[in-house]
Amino acid sequence: MKRLIRFGVALFVTLAATLTAHSQAKPFPSSDVQKIHERLLAQIDRIPIYDNHSHATFPDDSDMDAMAAPPDESSVLRLRDDNPEFVAGAKALFGYPYDDFKPEHAKWLIEKKKAAEASGSTAHWDSVLDKLNIETCLANRVALAPYLNPKRFHWVFFVDSFLFPFDNRDQSGKNGDMAVYIPLQEKALKRYMKQEGVSGLPADLAGYENFVRQTLADNQKKGGVAMKFEAAYFRSLYFRDPPRDKAEAIYAKYHRGGVPSDEDYRTFQDYIFRALIDQAGKLKLPVHFHSAVGIGDSFSLRNGNPLNLENVLRDPRYSKVKFVLIHGGYPYTLDMIWLTAAKNVYTDSSLVGYYVYPSELKNILKQWISLFPERMMFGSDAFPFNDAVGAEETFWLAARSARTAVAAALAELVAEGAFTEAKALQLARMYLHDNAAKLYGEMK
Repeated sequence: MKRLIRFGVALFVTLAATLTAHSQAKPFPSSDVQKIHERLLAQIDRIPIYDNHSHATFPDDSDMDAMAAPPDESSVLRLRDDNPEFVAGAKALFGYPYDDFKPEHAKWLIEKKKAAEASGSTAHWDSVLDKLNIETCLANRVALAPYLNPKRFHWVFFVDSFLFPFDNRDQSGKNGDMAVYIPLQEKALKRYMKQEGVSGLPADLAGYENFVRQTLADNQKKGGVAMKFEAAYFRSLYFRDPPRDKAEAIYAKYHRGGVPSDEDYRTFQDYIFRALIDQAGKLKLPVHFHSAVGIGDSFSLRNGNPLNLENVLRDPRYSKVKFVLIHGGYPYTLDMIWLTAAKNVYTDSSLVGYYVYPSELKNILKQWISLFPERMMFGSDAFPFNDAVGAEETFWLAARSARTAVAAALAELVAEGAFTEAKALQLARMYLHDNAAKLYGEMK
């Protein structure tokens, strides 16, 4: 009897070991990865996209962003005018008849887009989304344009201007980039003050806080689905937690004039930032952060590192706030995905999807999928680079790159035995559509 028991145990262990060996993922893909990729891509192309981040706009629309590129900034290889992928995008979207953007050829495309803008119709941008199978798109803008269909384009508004209510001459004088950025923040703050019927800075901090809170509430009523910080362009993303009395003293000292010291301004900004996050939580308004390398030649990679936000993202006071770290923290993409271990933190692949080619995007997405696939989203960061290469072509480039790259990442994981093709398609749909649709309350 004991022999039978021992034999049974041994047989069970052997079978268990055999099953485990067959189900364990392998470090190298099988030889049919290319065929798996082709099968997956054919189905992934049919998944409608929920675009978490774009600047859908015509190039002469000053409301496209609360920022602007400094003159003569450096440009990565893939975003230079001679990238043939942009020509491919123009052909796919508009039937562009040429193979380059020589001025005499680009005129054809520019005139077509100018006519669409002059019409004032929403048809142009709806058509772009339809051709790319993009169902819904978040538009980061100062205000939503009348040529964008609000059923397809949802508004994300900017809040950095609330951090700059005082005399900013020292801030704008720090470098050439800030000389461009700071006046735009002052302009945005004046716009919000006009919107709220505020003729000047309130007399005390309590009044300023009320103005900030009311602006957020009113922007949400006007259709805003999230608020956006571009703070990494101006300062470190590390926000301290100063007491209110310090911020109150600083406001009292400078709201009527005078140039704050860097330390005073930073302390005030840290406090108002926390007030903004608190109000976002009360309004159930997701909070977006620029969290990657930025435009301009003075952008600080150290200041923009998403790990600087860890003390905020992990703060139990904000556990109900939905944080979205835009642009995948590039180049800190591995740090980024570990931040999304918190259930209220998300990221997207916007900007990354056209900064790097699909071969590298595949590696980033594969890493994210392998860790926290529930908190990763597609984003295009569609943006006009000039009159010819517009947001339309960057929509095309980002969407095609993402579909191709995620299919490649999933094909490798399937070929390595990580999961089935059916599971791969479920993960692709989460990335391209479902995670964002759930976050913004459009899907149970």
